[in-house]
Amino acid sequence: MPAKYIFVTGGVVSSLGKGLAAASIGCLLESRSLKVNLMKFDPYLNVDPGTMSPFQHGEVFVTDDGAETDLDLGHYERFTHAKLSRDNNWTTGRLYEQIIAKERRGDYLGKTVQVIPHVTNEIKAAMKKVAQDVDVAIVEIGGTVGDIESLPFMEAIRQMRQELGREHTLFVHVTLVPFIAAAQELKTKPTQHSVKELLSIGIQPDILLCRTDRFLAKEIKSKIALFCNVGEEAVITAKDVASVYEVPLVFAHEGVDTLVLKYLHIEAKDRDLSKWEDIVHRVYNPKDTVTIGIVGKYVEYEDSYKSLKEALVHGALAHNLKLQINWIEAEGLEAGDATCEAQLEDYDGILVPGGFGKRGIEGMLIAIRYAREKKVPYFGICLGMQTACIEFARNVVGLEEANSSEFDPATPHRVIYKLRELRGVEELGGTMRLGAWTCKIEPDTLAHRIYGKLEISERHRHRYEFNREYEEPMTAAGLRISGSTPDGTYVEMVELPDHPHFIGCQFHPEFKSKPLEPHPLFSTFVGAAYEHGQKRREAKKSVAVEMFHRPDRVRV
Repeated sequence: MPAKYIFVTGGVVSSLGKGLAAASIGCLLESRSLKVNLMKFDPYLNVDPGTMSPFQHGEVFVTDDGAETDLDLGHYERFTHAKLSRDNNWTTGRLYEQIIAKERRGDYLGKTVQVIPHVTNEIKAAMKKVAQDVDVAIVEIGGTVGDIESLPFMEAIRQMRQELGREHTLFVHVTLVPFIAAAQELKTKPTQHSVKELLSIGIQPDILLCRTDRFLAKEIKSKIALFCNVGEEAVITAKDVASVYEVPLVFAHEGVDTLVLKYLHIEAKDRDLSKWEDIVHRVYNPKDTVTIGIVGKYVEYEDSYKSLKEALVHGALAHNLKLQINWIEAEGLEAGDATCEAQLEDYDGILVPGGFGKRGIEGMLIAIRYAREKKVPYFGICLGMQTACIEFARNVVGLEEANSSEFDPATPHRVIYKLRELRGVEELGGTMRLGAWTCKIEPDTLAHRIYGKLEISERHRHRYEFNREYEEPMTAAGLRISGSTPDGTYVEMVELPDHPHFIGCQFHPEFKSKPLEPHPLFSTFVGAAYEHGQKRREAKKSVAVEMFHRPDRVRV
């Protein structure tokens, strides 16, 4: 039986949560034992987001096959069991690059190459490719309806409806119903105009997901249904929630999956969301709080660390804890005075994430030294592992000018240097060590205890590596290399055996963490941080009690 298609579009404003909506619909369909796949079309001309600023685009999500993709693919993987690849994310730039290459080869036999049919045909071919061997393919169109750059994608999904019919295609439109505080009213006009824009390009939405901060009253739904030409049952309250993991439950309460099955004529099993209900119960009923300090370069824009934040949440949920993250701008620690220590002393654990460039590095080194010397649980990811090695080389081994050639090309001690196969390569796009690579773990190490096995596969995104010329002096001083590539070329994990929990990895484990399957590196780190916090609080309490009972205490 051919796959059915769900097309998710957005209107009024950006950032309404189309990606979460698509992921949540996928989650609901999987709860009915259907097999789904998801994909995202991004209308910008960049070939991929790999060279885009984290401040503008947010996180670059990496798939097993090494594709640098939009962060919404992270939502897709966290909410479903779909195995994503470069086929699941296409940009206008990548499509045009492919079309121009065909034109240069003469594949079009001298024809004039046009948006219709050549661009739209490529878009449709991409959709059909991810729809193989699944029951439902969910396709998200980036941007907002009315954007010029989105028009070829809108035209392609319009043609899909014409070719496949209503029983095989479904249009879901995410829109906004704002509450105007001055008037004390919900306003439906933005949604009406958004649907009118869709209708002008030949698309009639079947389901409206209305983003709002409160449940929509029946009369509001009736009004939207009347003016937008949809059934009243198809006007869905996409209510704001405190946790993204509640979205599938809100959609289930509104009957979204039931509508999807009805409109697409699919027979499926009864819904089973018991595991998601348990996760949400833990979100709202934690036994305690754990506080993690993240010392990063892009902390003013949290989307730069989207998967990282979610992986920490998963780690906290594994221990039934509420996660409190404090984002610490690394540059703010570079003064190196007592105020820096005061900034760090209240955290149960410290994490340094990935990043590029010299800015903020010295602040990261100060935070790492604090965690190492004060025995605070530390977790370094990618750049966080590299800076941990630099800090150890400087302050333990005694190589005062140790650095990465990324930050100081003239350093006499290149503890971290450019990947050997990239020397002489100056292009930035797609030139890193990307995707899933095998790592062999050393027995009787913290890494071994965490993973419970001696061989793992994790996703990478980096240009620099640990310089094994410095392996001997650093391991002699106490650093343990606990993970390497099978051929011994690259160092993948380091740790400090004389520390309660100090570990760094060159890969990005956050890309593989899910709420129902927390990544062991994160759950173990959060557990160690919570234990450290408990001991620290008990010690403070003991000191306070001792001071209270001192005979020389002045009593009023």
